[in-house]
Amino acid sequence: MGGRAVRDEEGVRRFVERVSRFLADWGFPPMAARVLVTLMAAEERALTAADLAERLGVSPAAISGGVRYLMHLGMVAREPVPGSRRDLYRLYDEAWWEVASTKSGLYKDLVDMMNEGLDALGGEETHAGHTLAEMRDYFAFLEKELPLLRDKWRASRGRAT
Repeated sequence: MGGRAVRDEEGVRRFVERVSRFLADWGFPPMAARVLVTLMAAEERALTAADLAERLGVSPAAISGGVRYLMHLGMVAREPVPGSRRDLYRLYDEAWWEVASTKSGLYKDLVDMMNEGLDALGGEETHAGHTLAEMRDYFAFLEKELPLLRDKWRASRGRAT
């Protein structure tokens, strides 16, 4: 049958809280995680702070820090509502890629810092130097491979690179 899918709002709330806790356990700020997953789970393309607050059972003021964090990461855009003082918040297209790709400069910085640390530790032959070299090599690999991964990912989704 070609019936329309039925949304389970209680299931959606459980999903938002479960994924938010998971992200928070990995170091993501808890309210930012809740806002992010709420935006991901929304049928609407964008939500106001009041919409987010209502769905999460918090005050609109509690939303601002999470939204600010997500905007800083480049995952969420703020758009004014014409004729209103309210703003709409929406996920950028390819938000996950944007976060990963904007961090690629971080990878180079880490590589440079690990090289400095290696000099101070006496080189890769020491235990600590070996540990730093592993980290350096990992992030150097990520920095090199990330653009290739984006191309592969986009190709797998039928998008031009």
